[in-house]
Amino acid sequence: MKKYILSVLLLSTLVCGKAHAQWVVTDPTNFAGNIANTVKEIATAGKTVKNTLAGFKEVEKLYNDTKKYYDALRKVNNLIGDAYKVKECILMVGDISDIYVTSYKQMLRDPNFRPSELAAIASGYTKLLEQSGESLKELKSVAKSGVFSMNDHERMQAIDRIYTTLREYRSLVSYYTRKNISVSYVRAREKGDLSAVQALYGNTANRYW
Repeated sequence: MKKYILSVLLLSTLVCGKAHAQWVVTDPTNFAGNIANTVKEIATAGKTVKNTLAGFKEVEKLYNDTKKYYDALRKVNNLIGDAYKVKECILMVGDISDIYVTSYKQMLRDPNFRPSELAAIASGYTKLLEQSGESLKELKSVAKSGVFSMNDHERMQAIDRIYTTLREYRSLVSYYTRKNISVSYVRAREKGDLSAVQALYGNTANRYW
């Protein structure tokens, strides 16, 4: 059912771009539930697939399916107040997912990592992704004005707290990625094969993490 709903929403985006954009503007929280569920699926798949490029395809596919929603949300620039914070929270989860999927796919092609190390790295990514998804689920539950247990001030405080938490998770994922890749750089330098690692991960100017 979830995939059917996502398909219908995507079709609406293609047929009526303006209408879809307005829907995002009026209630960006609608994205949070679907994305939180997919983030959970990505984390689950990351735990079960073999640490090979072929085995990682399911994780990559799940992320690419959700990326369409991040891209649509990035085009919306007239949100204010708590709606803007909700949007930014969702996009930070998108950044976390992107760093994980893109970086780990590169690491799987890196001969400087042993299989046991790749498994440990994947475990770290999936834990951070799961925690981010839980924050997104909480965001959906508190962002709606119909939550009777919260007044507007309490709701704004909760959204601000989730926003801060997700910023920390995004920073952690970036730091975790840099530290893992630095291990490959050290090993490549010791072997005199630094150029291969630079070709795989890019130079300082074009690194996204």
